[in-house]
Amino acid sequence: MQRVRKFIKIGVPLALAVGILWWMYRGIGWEELTDALEHKMSWTWMLLSMPFGILAQVFRAMRWRQVLAPTGEKPRLSTCIHAVFLSYASSLVVPRVGEVLRCGVLKRYEGTNFTMSVGTVVTERIIDTMLILLLSLLTFLTQIPVFLNFFRETGVSLGSLLSRFTVAGWLVTAVCGLLALVCVWLVALRFRLLSRTKSVLSDLKNGLLSVRKVEHPLLFWFYSIGIWVSYYLHFYLTFYCFDFTAGLGPLAALVAFVVGTFAVLVPTPNGAGSWHFAVKTVLVLYGVGQTEAALFVLIVHTLQTLLVALLGVWSSAALALRKSKDSL
Repeated sequence: MQRVRKFIKIGVPLALAVGILWWMYRGIGWEELTDALEHKMSWTWMLLSMPFGILAQVFRAMRWRQVLAPTGEKPRLSTCIHAVFLSYASSLVVPRVGEVLRCGVLKRYEGTNFTMSVGTVVTERIIDTMLILLLSLLTFLTQIPVFLNFFRETGVSLGSLLSRFTVAGWLVTAVCGLLALVCVWLVALRFRLLSRTKSVLSDLKNGLLSVRKVEHPLLFWFYSIGIWVSYYLHFYLTFYCFDFTAGLGPLAALVAFVVGTFAVLVPTPNGAGSWHFAVKTVLVLYGVGQTEAALFVLIVHTLQTLLVALLGVWSSAALALRKSKDSL
């Protein structure tokens, strides 16, 4: 039974990601990808975007440490950073496992109360959700004239645009939406199981409410906004890597960023497949060719995923080295 559960957690999301990616790239040759990497891509802009991906995770660790303080827990900042790096890297293998894993890292290396730290993570996610929903509303309200102008100039109606979706495209959209809902349900079920005893429920509650007692609330909001600004710049700067996206502008990148953020809710490794499909669709809407948009999302997502994996490897080695020093 345990093997079946492991297969469902790892095999099904991986199979879904592979299926979507195969469907998207079945008509693109290896030569087109290598040509884009060697001749059409600016590696300078790609390298400039990478520090913002690291900064977003560091901000998350700094905010988490601040939220933990009112509960009486004061882990080292370096441990919080390593825990966050490992949480993102582990989610490349098993989707959504990272949030629990980073609480486990803090318990192992700092003795932090596991359930209380889970409560702080839930609080963080609630705040992140409110911020991204607000950002989404503002983004799409500001972009309504763009979409209307697109339909007017091209003579394309919303109905005809949607009709361009193939049966497979609608199927992918429906499956991704369904799996996102299943993921939310499983997370809710996990926290419900954690709250079976009064002591666990009390620790979870304290973690959830810790944000009300944080010192320096302005610093807390600076970290919270800084996380999403850093993620956005991590994505937006990659637009300048290619001629066909460099001229789209920051608002087009913001629309793609918001749509991609929701696509990552689908439980595939780092949003593989679902993120590609969602962001490619937005780029095509803004006039980028099908092949160019597909190559853009493949290259950007692959390199950013590689960064996440490297940070996880580095943190794993750093924590292992710390443990060996402590045992001497």
